[in-house]
Amino acid sequence: AFMNHFKHAHSDGFDPDTMLDCLGLANQTTMYKKETRAIGQMFQKTMMEKFGPVDAETHYMEFDTICDATQERQDAVHDLVVKSDELGLDFILVVGGWDSSNTAHLLEIPQKAGVRSFHINRAECITADNTITHRTMSGEIVTESLILDTTKDVVMGVTSGASTPDAAVQDSLSSIFMLKKLSAKE
Repeated sequence: AFMNHFKHAHSDGFDPDTMLDCLGLANQTTMYKKETRAIGQMFQKTMMEKFGPVDAETHYMEFDTICDATQERQDAVHDLVVKSDELGLDFILVVGGWDSSNTAHLLEIPQKAGVRSFHINRAECITADNTITHRTMSGEIVTESLILDTTKDVVMGVTSGASTPDAAVQDSLSSIFMLKKLSAKE
């Protein structure tokens, strides 16, 4: 069943009965820590079943390669999402490169929870006509209204990819503050 399931995902001559005695797990540093841990636990359990709990450690090893800054940002966005109603959040702004896996994961958290959120790669995505050009979870670039009610205070959460320069975040916030200031003059 194993070989049939992975028939297009292994090298010629691969034999799981003889070639899976020792496994190591290394992963992309921007994966969710919970997902990585769950995968690791599946491997660990399999090795314990095959070799017993005493010998499992000599047959399986994993490396914690999760970037702390990435994990802290993911946890913070998760907390914002959980408290979004209590805080009265209008939206969460995610600033960072559109090709960044790390930043894309930050957008997924509020999107999957149904919290209005936008992923921009630079401040110029926010324009004086109250629109924002942003990247969706599917990778589509769309433009829509940013502040839905310009007469009230805006409550937003802000995060950025781990390698996003602070200036990019500050410039993005300045664009929103300027937009709010312009709308107050109308």
